[in-house]
Amino acid sequence: MSQPSPPFPGRPESFDEPVLMQLTAPEDTPLRADAARNRARLLEAAARLVEEQGVARLTMEGVACAAAVGKGTVFRRFGDRTGLLMALLDHTEKSFQDAFISGPAPLGPGAPPVERLHAFGCQALRLTAERLDLYLAAEPEVTRRFASAPYRVRFMHVCMLLRQTNPGPDTDVELVAQILMGYLDPALIGHLTRQRGMAAERLEAGWRDLVNRSVGPPPA
Repeated sequence: MSQPSPPFPGRPESFDEPVLMQLTAPEDTPLRADAARNRARLLEAAARLVEEQGVARLTMEGVACAAAVGKGTVFRRFGDRTGLLMALLDHTEKSFQDAFISGPAPLGPGAPPVERLHAFGCQALRLTAERLDLYLAAEPEVTRRFASAPYRVRFMHVCMLLRQTNPGPDTDVELVAQILMGYLDPALIGHLTRQRGMAAERLEAGWRDLVNRSVGPPPA
């Protein structure tokens, strides 16, 4: 059987534990401690406003007011509203990445791979549902969706865990991982929860069932 193509053409990928990746450009110089605290405070204020009012009503002025700083401070830190949204999603994703890469089991290392897959998908479903408007607003255009930094980290992590389940030699790990990732698509989660009215418990049960069917029965 021929070897599957690399998941992202032009760049060799391994399926070892992935590393943290970010959406926004790194700072040219490390932030001072007080600047880092202020940035975190602004992002926390923005996250609260998104949860309370939705992404559509998020403004730079609103964040400044909620964080008790001048509007110019928010513009200097994030540039514009788009920069703020990207930084907010980056902040959310890095917290999630840190949890599944190095946090406690079963989401982090230390649990069997199937248990980690269960925990990963359920947490991703909760996180996306809680901040659905943010994920939808920051969704890359279709030509970039599968090459975006958050997608790549999640995809590599799922591939790694699938390989650790010791699948059969004919299993195409990359395609199975893509199927699993499709279940976690923000647009689908929005459709199922908002248009179809499905409860979170049903989606999580569906994820665990899909994982179990994807990896097959445990070895005898």
